[in-house]
Amino acid sequence: MTQFKSPLHKMTQTTATCLWNDSASIEELAYSIEHGAVGATCNPSIAVAVLKNELAVWKPRILALAAADPTLTEDALSWRIVEEISANAARLLLPIFERENGRNGRLSIQTDPRNYRNTGAMLAQAVRFSALAPNMIVKIAATLAGIPAIEEVTYRGISINATVSFTLPQAIAVAEAVERGLRRREAEGGDISQMGPICTIMVGRLDDWLKVLHDKHNLSVDPGVLEWAGVAVFKKAYQIYRARGYRLRLLSAAFRNHMHWSEFIGGNVVISPPCAWQKRYNESDVEVIPRIDNPVNPRIVDTLLNKFPDFERAYMEDGMTTDEFDAFGATRRTLRQFISAVAEMNSIVRDIILPNPDTE
Repeated sequence: MTQFKSPLHKMTQTTATCLWNDSASIEELAYSIEHGAVGATCNPSIAVAVLKNELAVWKPRILALAAADPTLTEDALSWRIVEEISANAARLLLPIFERENGRNGRLSIQTDPRNYRNTGAMLAQAVRFSALAPNMIVKIAATLAGIPAIEEVTYRGISINATVSFTLPQAIAVAEAVERGLRRREAEGGDISQMGPICTIMVGRLDDWLKVLHDKHNLSVDPGVLEWAGVAVFKKAYQIYRARGYRLRLLSAAFRNHMHWSEFIGGNVVISPPCAWQKRYNESDVEVIPRIDNPVNPRIVDTLLNKFPDFERAYMEDGMTTDEFDAFGATRRTLRQFISAVAEMNSIVRDIILPNPDTE
């Protein structure tokens, strides 16, 4: 009888659902790989966490980079460290990438969130990042400017992971952009055999936004209803992806409860929890059975649709136009958080290369 190390390991060995680690920390990634993970991610918030937790490792490296090139700004040094953190994790995943012919084994590195309105800047950074390792996948925000960047990057043979994405309209816009890019590349005889594009839906962040609206507008819904919003959007997007034959996978991110994992088991999708959530799941008694095709209770969906116009915008295919993506509440909140993380990353670098004399 097959012995599984954990619930997550059982999921990866018995279903089509893949596990990625939402961190580029080598220690956390090693734990995740032991339990079946085949990918990992990095973004400014993750880079800040790595810097704080591994400051003894990265402080001398930052000082060395600064000494080697005095013209590098704090910002440039910060992004050099993001690149190195990501490249280190990519090396750990390379054997998986080679074994699975590019479908998995990738490190997902995020373009600068401050460029969310600049297609050209996202494209240029994606090209740079893709050259860091053969198994890089590049995160591009699903914003008005991000959608054309996703198409162009895909056309150039770079695998993308759409991020800052919470809604069905975004997921469909991303899928259509990827398909346009793939078709253009195929028409010119370009190879797509090792490409593995992904569209993230940050399920927990949609829940978070609706909870903000719930309190702001003094609403009242039955306990637990708001925990299903992201799940409902993800499941609907999965049905549409499968029906239309889109050549990219959905990824569940921003974990707030076990349903952001358990409700997607069995799907040809990726779940990408932080290591702390993986350990919670591995200590749980949640049964590892396929649930991706189990519909969300229609009464819950109706309640969300009736109470929250922003859920309707997120859940209906025509809920938003591409022009409206940037103004969506969850988009603004998440971009602001990621941009703040860049500022914090720069502050950490500043304290290393230009220490405050008042605190020494």
